[in-house]
Amino acid sequence: MTTNNPKTVFVFPGQGSQVVGMGKALAEAYPLARQAFEEANEILGRDFSRLMWEGAEVELNETAHTQPALFIHSLAAYRVLQNSAPQMAPVFMAGHSLGQISALAAAGALSFEQGLRLVNLRGALMKRAGETNPGGMAAILGLDIPALQKGGAEASVEGQGVQVANDNCPGQVVISGQRQALERAMLGAKAAGAKRALPLAVSIAAHSPLMAGIQAEWDAAVDAAGFVDSFPPVVGNVAAVGLSAAADLQADVKAQMQSQVRWTDSVRWLAAQGAEQFVEVGTGSVLGGLIKRILPGARTLSFGAPVDFEAFSS
Repeated sequence: MTTNNPKTVFVFPGQGSQVVGMGKALAEAYPLARQAFEEANEILGRDFSRLMWEGAEVELNETAHTQPALFIHSLAAYRVLQNSAPQMAPVFMAGHSLGQISALAAAGALSFEQGLRLVNLRGALMKRAGETNPGGMAAILGLDIPALQKGGAEASVEGQGVQVANDNCPGQVVISGQRQALERAMLGAKAAGAKRALPLAVSIAAHSPLMAGIQAEWDAAVDAAGFVDSFPPVVGNVAAVGLSAAADLQADVKAQMQSQVRWTDSVRWLAAQGAEQFVEVGTGSVLGGLIKRILPGARTLSFGAPVDFEAFSS
């Protein structure tokens, strides 16, 4: 393996990658990872690692728990990767949805504690928004963004809107919004030729105007979080380009709450900068799969479990 590839990008997963037991083996194998989990327990004021490692799946899948869990595992794995392969220096970092905050912490724009407190609040706010303004999300397979934008506009009426939430890769897009509008959009997508329209098992409409009720509180938290300039640059989910200045990073994180996650555009932008190798840090390899669909020739690696690091060092 080439470890000093100057065209490497570190990417950090978002919701959907979580699994009970995430990070347990890593913490048992590496003191640096164990320390991250212990720090997280202290910051959160509870044995959060037990929830991640031994809790019920339904509990881990609650938005308020999923988001900090993924952040903690990603940063624990990042610490081990930094120590195991300091020569693997990324030229950019990126994260999908909440993974953007993991990327910001890894890139030094936030400390571990600042990032964890921010993502913990994000999960709690989004859960509250889902209770106050219930909505849903659906994965649409086989339709492009323009067709889904058109379908979303046609399915939306006053007080019932739906929009593209995640442009994950060509042929896999997530829409989000009020439930009746979402159902109309799913029917419209099937009529327009979508291969599948699958409702997701969530009770929130992330990356949509149904998050407007928490926007002011979220903006205030982002402003107070203590952002500094990042190095390397972090690709914004909304801007879909590399950002380094603290003010630009804050603006993108704020905008992301109600805006589309432009993952396909982000990966294509990275490829245009010469990126060839994408290293997924944390739970699972979902992003690696999406990246290969966007860039069929891309090299992807995953680092989240001891076996990943053992294979790397062998």
